[in-house]
Amino acid sequence: MRRSSPFRSGLRPFALATALTASTALAAAAQESTDPIKLTLHDWTGQLITTQLMGEVLKKAGYSVEYVQADYLAQFPGLESGDLHVAMELWDTTARDALDASVATGNVEVFGPTGMKAKEEWWYPTYMKELCPGLPNWEALKDPACAEAFSTAETAPKGRYLGGPVTWGGYDEERIASLDLPFEVIHAGTDGALFAELESAYQRKAPIILWIYDPHWAPAKYEGEFVEFPTYSVECYTDPAVSLNPDATHDCGKPFGEIWKAGWVGLKDKWPGAHKAIQAFTLDNKEMGNMIAEVDLNGKTVEAVVADWMAANEARWSGWIAQ
Repeated sequence: MRRSSPFRSGLRPFALATALTASTALAAAAQESTDPIKLTLHDWTGQLITTQLMGEVLKKAGYSVEYVQADYLAQFPGLESGDLHVAMELWDTTARDALDASVATGNVEVFGPTGMKAKEEWWYPTYMKELCPGLPNWEALKDPACAEAFSTAETAPKGRYLGGPVTWGGYDEERIASLDLPFEVIHAGTDGALFAELESAYQRKAPIILWIYDPHWAPAKYEGEFVEFPTYSVECYTDPAVSLNPDATHDCGKPFGEIWKAGWVGLKDKWPGAHKAIQAFTLDNKEMGNMIAEVDLNGKTVEAVVADWMAANEARWSGWIAQ
């Protein structure tokens, strides 16, 4: 009797390997809990992409997935209790203290870095240096004339700093007080509003200084610079002996570092295969910046961008669920 080749079905070798990997993953997932794994969604495009990428990969492995809208810094009690399970983007720049405190309870685990590096800082278009020539040194912002160059009708003569949504944290008010900067923080209501205002100001060459983060498309699209603040220290924002002492050294930059994955410590026991896949997940800044641009600049939906990435990177995500 002639033995049939596994490739006579029309499947190419890679396609067959992928099918076998998916079959193995589905079998493993079937032995785990059928309860939905709850991944938290926040209010910026990159995080929506990262989370839905992970969710779609878990679905491919046979898991039930639920996306839950949650406040970025107020989500930790839900992760500690197990009411929420996975947070895919916790930035060293804004969430490090809250993450450390949550891990210290013993109920939250760090699943590892995402592979993306976080930078969030005050940013201005290059054309503003004509009006504030001491930039990017932060001390240039102390000059009343420089501050007034960044002012608007609602803040004059103080400069206007356009911060992110209040839910992002960031200590910008504390920084202004500690460094004695003649600026006032005005918070954008949403991520979209923040960058819409940048686009409008940039086209008119209007004064603007605002919160920019990377990975994102904005630092690549617009010509500008981050302000160079002193090196970060937590005491600048939390210790009155430092923050309110004009003679103290004020190290009030924002921290730079990793973007972490973290979640409920019980995940590894209830869904061990999903736990391994989440640990294996990695992206880089360039990939993420390109995907954010597809949504914010080219009008694609998050779902369409995620689907495109899944189709183009099947070998990669199949390896995550085969751990």
